[in-house]
Amino acid sequence: MPLGFHKSAIPAALAALAAGEQGKFWEFHDEIFAISPKLSQKALEKIAVKLGLNLEAFKKDMKSSLIQQKLKKDLKDANDAGVTGTPTIFINGVRVKNRSLPAIQELIDKEIAKKAK
Repeated sequence: MPLGFHKSAIPAALAALAAGEQGKFWEFHDEIFAISPKLSQKALEKIAVKLGLNLEAFKKDMKSSLIQQKLKKDLKDANDAGVTGTPTIFINGVRVKNRSLPAIQELIDKEIAKKAK
């Protein structure tokens, strides 16, 4: 979920989706977070090369309407689910508001108990 206040967030999200077109979304994702303070178009292309992506296809996909629409749908889905930032945690469709370990464990236990009935 690219956050609006981060100027490189949208290009990074488009790049990750473009990498996904070549089967490398999660690898690209991990690389983005490893260099997150230093994101730039050049850095994104460097990651693509590092991961062995077809650079021309990657650049084309980053600008494609299909990738733009995928990002738009992801943002709509996040908004519809009540996601306002990252990370947001859901357990069995329930948004975790208190992210302390005991609170998360309690929510997990409640969801397991519901399934056991």
